[in-house]
Amino acid sequence: MGLLPLECLDPISIHWFELLCGLLRLGVPVMSGCLSQRNRDGVGSVAYDMTRTFAIGDIHGDTQALFLLMSRLPTLTDDDTLVFLGDYLDRGENSARVVEWLMALPNQTRAKVVCLRGNHEDAWLRVIDDGWDAFVAPRPNGCLETLRSFTKLPCRPEDKPSHEEEASLYRGDFFPKEVVEWMRSLLHWYEDEHAIYVHAGLMEKEGIFLHPSDTEPKVALLWLRDERFFRNYRGKRVVFGHTRTEFLPEELSGYTPEDPTDLWAGPCCIGVDTGAGCGGFLSACELPGGHVYESR
Repeated sequence: MGLLPLECLDPISIHWFELLCGLLRLGVPVMSGCLSQRNRDGVGSVAYDMTRTFAIGDIHGDTQALFLLMSRLPTLTDDDTLVFLGDYLDRGENSARVVEWLMALPNQTRAKVVCLRGNHEDAWLRVIDDGWDAFVAPRPNGCLETLRSFTKLPCRPEDKPSHEEEASLYRGDFFPKEVVEWMRSLLHWYEDEHAIYVHAGLMEKEGIFLHPSDTEPKVALLWLRDERFFRNYRGKRVVFGHTRTEFLPEELSGYTPEDPTDLWAGPCCIGVDTGAGCGGFLSACELPGGHVYESR
């Protein structure tokens, strides 16, 4: 487990972290639950709940990495939230098992579970609704691995689809109805007191990065890959996946900059796609504490 440097945390988190450490050094007992500060008019209080959010990067059918990572998280409580940032399908050999596990998870954990839509889930919905041969055909997209995970057949990197499989891929008709309904229900973004969570990043318009609620079309949150967002965004912390961290500006990362494959922590955004399902590993970041968990 790693820890993000303080400069990668937002000012409120740093303030309360330093206050808590000071109280503990003085021997003052600190109750769990929430910390409060007076509001601006001096009356009442503003509560900062001591809740934790664990943001988990792109899984891409890699159950080994998923289950190993989850086993390394601390014990979850009713106050915790798990945010999965999308791209559960393709490339790895166990997409069907990943989806099955995620669909069942809300009934198996005390934590709140939030599953976002990734561009790969969005792409499969386009295939199902209108067809999209250009997504299905390239082998690097890993679509054949997904089909065979649902049809329970092995898949090697050098394999090519049979004629029957090719037709099924182009229609996306191998997905069970309940899986398609689940994919349609996935959120495009999520926000809590700690951060904004999106699959790919925020859209820029006329020099301003838009809040997800102001973004149209919403699918832009799943597909964009903008160097200006990684370098120039300043605002509430954003946690994203989609772009593998080794392709992000390594000189801007405050977390293990000597390892470009590791989690990426920029000034106001955190990238957690560390290549699970395609030769890398799976990462999670806990907020507000800044703890980093890995499957490797």
